[in-house]
Amino acid sequence: MTEASGPKRIIIGCDHAAYQLKETLKKAMTAQGIAVTDAGTHSEASMDYPETGRAVAAKVSSGEYERGILICGTGLGMSMVANKYPHVRAALCNDLFSAAMSRRHNNANILVMGGRVIGDVLALEILRTWLETPFEAGRHQRRLDMFDSI
Repeated sequence: MTEASGPKRIIIGCDHAAYQLKETLKKAMTAQGIAVTDAGTHSEASMDYPETGRAVAAKVSSGEYERGILICGTGLGMSMVANKYPHVRAALCNDLFSAAMSRRHNNANILVMGGRVIGDVLALEILRTWLETPFEAGRHQRRLDMFDSI
């Protein structure tokens, strides 16, 4: 990943079902020079995913972080929590095409994945694709402006 191709810092969070995957993604991003803030959880002990979802989504919504990552068992719960926040466009991406399109057309600022749905190798490829794919803007920006006015 080149310096111009993605964020310099990112916030990440997960629930207990995705703890190991979060650690794998953190290690990969750190190795690429991305400063990673870990919003939790910090173990595989059962916890309530909305706590972490709120922590990450609030920081992206406020503009403190340009982008975030959320992971839970399926990714469904985290995406539902995150998308309640203004200016958050959380995209559940468990395949490469969705990851690329979420950035190209939707300028997704939170990547959500299902830790029990995909494995580490695919998750790392989804992450790489999502971090490196630029927003195409143009007609898509008009649509995002409409989205943000809801």
